[in-house]
Amino acid sequence: MSQLISIIQRLQTMQNAVEQEDIPQRFFEVNGRVLCQVKYFAPSNTYEVEEYDKDNNKQKYQFDDIDIAAIEIFDIVQEEKTAN
Repeated sequence: MSQLISIIQRLQTMQNAVEQEDIPQRFFEVNGRVLCQVKYFAPSNTYEVEEYDKDNNKQKYQFDDIDIAAIEIFDIVQEEKTAN
């Protein structure tokens, strides 16, 4: 549960960084492998999660709810942790 809270805090930090960055973005990784990139778009208050598979193929998802975005990121990270 603390990992989910940590993800939500990072997403909230992105919301607060809008004045400092053009499009705030963060990477989430496990064991040095980038699993996804998250961007926050302030005008629409949406998050874009770009997930990378093992072959670096990309899939993008849009979320307008911070909790749902955090759960998606959490699932991506947990899936990688259980695969290893």
